[in-house]
Amino acid sequence: MKSIAISGSPRENVGKRDAKELRYAGKVPAVLYGGGEQYHFAVSAADLKPLIYTPEVNFVDLEISGKKYQAIVQEAQYHPLTDQIIHVDFLALSDDKAVSMNIPIALTGTSPGVKMGGKLVQKLRKLRVKALPKDMPQVIEVSLESLEVGKSVRVGAVEVKNAKILNNADDTIVSVIMSRALKQAEQEAAKAGKK
Repeated sequence: MKSIAISGSPRENVGKRDAKELRYAGKVPAVLYGGGEQYHFAVSAADLKPLIYTPEVNFVDLEISGKKYQAIVQEAQYHPLTDQIIHVDFLALSDDKAVSMNIPIALTGTSPGVKMGGKLVQKLRKLRVKALPKDMPQVIEVSLESLEVGKSVRVGAVEVKNAKILNNADDTIVSVIMSRALKQAEQEAAKAGKK
């Protein structure tokens, strides 16, 4: 798992006015949980961009007042109109405590059903995975190699080493449905066969 380094400065005042002033200065109020005590601090909005606006999942190497913590983004809150990040919650990681994260799905290979004219439909783009930080995957690969028309890959068919997938096992990740063109071709072939 990749790590992104971010440094934060402690917040003396924790209130709405202080938060507004921070945002005005290009900073985002943040909280670090999970390490016994909570730390309120501020980080540069620019530093958060590669962490938040990416489909990738990253750990964060946080430095607050010279102390270092490894963490993940637990939640980010956005302004309803501008989409700017207005608050971030970080969760401190510890080597012996499992965490849950949304991990992106990478589709691999070519589906024989798509080659025959079927249409690929991806229902899930991420899976919720629980694992120790050292076992957390960067992506979850789902193979399309055996996916025929009318078939799908469900969550239960995916295995992640040393980790548990928390989604419902019956949820569909990806399927190949019959496209209009394929349906039409089959109907025409059936009509031609009846003559």
